[in-house]
Amino acid sequence: MAERWNNQALFRLIWPLVIEQILGVTIGIADTVMVAAIGEYAVSGVSLVDAINTLLIIAFGALATGGAVVVSQYIGRQDMKTAGRASKQLMYVNIAAALIIMGFALVGRRLLLQSIYGRITPAVMQAAETYFLLSALSYPFLAIYNAAASLFRSIGNSRVTMLVALLVNLLNVAGNGLFIYGFHLGVAGAAIATLISRMVAAAVLTFMLLVDRRLPFSFAGIGKITLEPVLIRSILQVGIPSGLESSLFQIGKILVSRIFTSFGTAAIAANAIAGVINSFSFMPANAFAMAMLTIVGQCVGAADYRSARSNTAKLMKLTYGSVFLFSGLTFMLMDPILGMFQLSLEAHELAKGFLCIHCIVSPVSWPASFTLPNALRAAGDARYCMVVAILSMWLIRVSAAYLLAYPLGLGAMGVWYAMVSDWCVRGICYVWRWKRGHWQDKRVLAS
Repeated sequence: MAERWNNQALFRLIWPLVIEQILGVTIGIADTVMVAAIGEYAVSGVSLVDAINTLLIIAFGALATGGAVVVSQYIGRQDMKTAGRASKQLMYVNIAAALIIMGFALVGRRLLLQSIYGRITPAVMQAAETYFLLSALSYPFLAIYNAAASLFRSIGNSRVTMLVALLVNLLNVAGNGLFIYGFHLGVAGAAIATLISRMVAAAVLTFMLLVDRRLPFSFAGIGKITLEPVLIRSILQVGIPSGLESSLFQIGKILVSRIFTSFGTAAIAANAIAGVINSFSFMPANAFAMAMLTIVGQCVGAADYRSARSNTAKLMKLTYGSVFLFSGLTFMLMDPILGMFQLSLEAHELAKGFLCIHCIVSPVSWPASFTLPNALRAAGDARYCMVVAILSMWLIRVSAAYLLAYPLGLGAMGVWYAMVSDWCVRGICYVWRWKRGHWQDKRVLAS
């Protein structure tokens, strides 16, 4: 396994993932800029729904993670037949979860918005409702895309997902231009473009799984649904803790984001824009985190823990270097970047403050908080990651955000202080766990 993941193999896996992350962030910014042209109410409405969307789609995102770990470990064990069977189970479970979540979102979207965000302006509420309705229809297609992409990555073929991401993101931007500016559909146009791009992504990747003869396992017979409880249990062993972790984490973020609504539309917009911009710092880092699942999963499947440790150390060094570099660039180019979004003066100044906090703290704390736990998950230690993330989120980020924003009078800035404090605490806990080596005792695959 050490020979399998030499520097050349790592490079072949990682560079398409980095390009894919760059595409996601840059296209995301293009989306936000195009929506911002409609008005701050549109940016605010879309950002509020995106927070809920993230929560609702986390279920099949986590299942894709669980499936990637299971398939990677079977590949590391050289059991390609079972890897193929597990890949089909992942697809079935992901689609089922997405259909349930879509139904829930379609029926309860207005009640959900009112319950979470309380009193927001009618214009923002209308934009949020419209965007929520149309984006919910894309959940099943996003679930299929996530599952298929995780399967390609689990075999080390990240080039396919990069090319599909390029195609889909170009479709999304072109669709935004057509529906927002050409047909003047506003927020609905942005949602329709997203729906079409996700449909195309799901169709292309599924087709490639069926026809690509270079796959080490067979995806044929996916239409003949046969559920295998043992394999599903292995996927859920990683997927459920990851899903609970991410879901409760996102619920905490949504509750915290409600603080911004109490400080007005400028604070909501500033938080949304700062979030998009600071994601630049994490483009390569997110790629390294995704690579962790494949590399460590295959190493653990082969019982090669020495390679798992050495490759994790190598990826962590790359992560720290990339976050430091991109945070520095964000800090230096902050004003011209913010100028692209046509914000009010109040929102512009708030966004600058948020980004300053991010640029100073993230190079120290973010890699250990978000990249390292993927190594633990790949080894089957997902439950520990879940417990740490949930406790830190609720005891540090949520509690401190309300304390700093209101009683201590720091306002919206207090939320960002609480966020980076949460990163620091979780990072310390994950480093301690990795150093102690308890992850080596975990078992995901059936004997």
